[in-house]
Amino acid sequence: MGLWGVLAALTLTTGLIDAVSYLGLGHVFVANMTGNVVFMGFALPGAKGFSLAASVIALGAFLVGAVVGGRMGTSWGHKRRWWLTAASATQLSLATVAAVATATGALGPGGDARFWVIALLAAGTGLQNATVRKLAIPDFTTTVLTLTLTGLAADSTPAGGTNPRALRRSVSVAAMLAGAVAGAALMIHAGLTTALGVTAGVLACITTGFAVLTDFDTPRGHAPAKQGRALSSS
Repeated sequence: MGLWGVLAALTLTTGLIDAVSYLGLGHVFVANMTGNVVFMGFALPGAKGFSLAASVIALGAFLVGAVVGGRMGTSWGHKRRWWLTAASATQLSLATVAAVATATGALGPGGDARFWVIALLAAGTGLQNATVRKLAIPDFTTTVLTLTLTGLAADSTPAGGTNPRALRRSVSVAAMLAGAVAGAALMIHAGLTTALGVTAGVLACITTGFAVLTDFDTPRGHAPAKQGRALSSS
């Protein structure tokens, strides 16, 4: 399905995993750090339903994962297939540990045990975000949609624009939405363990996709990115 398809699947996974964390681990995101910073602001004055500890742990683990992802990109970025496959496999391993730990009862959605699940998932999405950031493909950040949605509107025909990359942007939004719907449905009808298992399964497919991709040259219409070039996100 090509690099675009794998990145769309990764975007879907973000919607899935944030639905699982928000609905199953107590009003916390493991991918959307903008939301967690806002939740920290809610928790500080004592708003009910928000945990300062959960948001801080998610943010801290996300940053650790991002450091690891950045280091992997710096060290292995010249071997794109190896780099992306290794990064995805690492995220898969973290999600699998979370799924197995909840299935065996070692971890769960309540008490302090949930903090470990949050940390595992957030570290994985931090690594994901750093990896995709170094890949530097416009409008495929896989974890945030603010700039993507802004681009759809600001570059549209009514705004006087030419609708550049409109299809790619729309696919990103649709994939995130589909993942959130799937994650919510799993949490409502199957529970946390099953939802984490499905997440790990999807990440396994994505890892395989990176491993077997043949279009590892620069995608058509996309200029090569300089080392360290970043996609802006919010």
